[in-house]
Amino acid sequence: MVDSVNSSPAAVPALSGDTHEQAIFDMNSRDSAFVERYGPWAVVTGASEGIGRAFARRLASLGLNLVLVARRKEALSDLAKELNSAYGVDCRVIPADLSDLDATRRMLESTADLDAGLLVAAAGFGSSGPLLAADLDAQTEMVDLNCTAVLAQCWYFGRRFAQRGKGGVVLMSSLLAFQGSPLAANYAATKAYVQSLAEGLQREWSGRGVDVIASAPGPIESGFAARADMRMAKALLPDVVAQRTLAALGRKGTVRPGWLSKFLGWSLATAPRYARVGIIGRIMAGMTAHQRSAHGR
Repeated sequence: MVDSVNSSPAAVPALSGDTHEQAIFDMNSRDSAFVERYGPWAVVTGASEGIGRAFARRLASLGLNLVLVARRKEALSDLAKELNSAYGVDCRVIPADLSDLDATRRMLESTADLDAGLLVAAAGFGSSGPLLAADLDAQTEMVDLNCTAVLAQCWYFGRRFAQRGKGGVVLMSSLLAFQGSPLAANYAATKAYVQSLAEGLQREWSGRGVDVIASAPGPIESGFAARADMRMAKALLPDVVAQRTLAALGRKGTVRPGWLSKFLGWSLATAPRYARVGIIGRIMAGMTAHQRSAHGR
């Protein structure tokens, strides 16, 4: 089912940003160029909450019309009304569970009539704790959503963007994508797939006018931590991730929003892989200590 919220054009308000971000890239100075290259429509999956919703708000403030995709129709409809009222953009709401490949295909077909120039594949979830204690169905669902659905979206929109000679793809990686992660082994593996896919497509599509970026943040204040059953201190706001990722789109192949992701990327760069796995394992042990306490271990 597809719902639309339409409006007449409205003025686009300025984006807010911290001093560091403005020094890197003044998004306001590129508003019209950004819309020209990545508009007039953007598709945002996982738009009902967290990072996806932050991307949707940021893109709406730039003046892009939006296709909002997630499982919860009511949350998407409320967001569509909010963005239409605040920024005067048109929104199309597509409720879909993208862990189902057939549902992903139907979602993609529902955008065929739109001149879309940007995909933000923010739908995904994680888990933590020992793999042997995990539910297998939940783990395979994670692979379906974090990997298979992302591949399908890249294939579909990549072909469309290459044909129009311009466009962009934002894929959500993680600081766990760069080595194995004890106590989040399957989740880290799905993000390693996303990171590798983004790196390959960034080079493969660069000559066809399609920009690809992997965003690899650290802990984020969103519903992710609750579903993954992790305790994360000093987490980033989702809007910071969206802002800094869009600022780097077309300029970098990978962006690491947040100090923790940057610090670990720098400090672990020269460490052998087994050492990086051990360090990340200790970090994950701290984030999941409450699980062991709850089970008397």
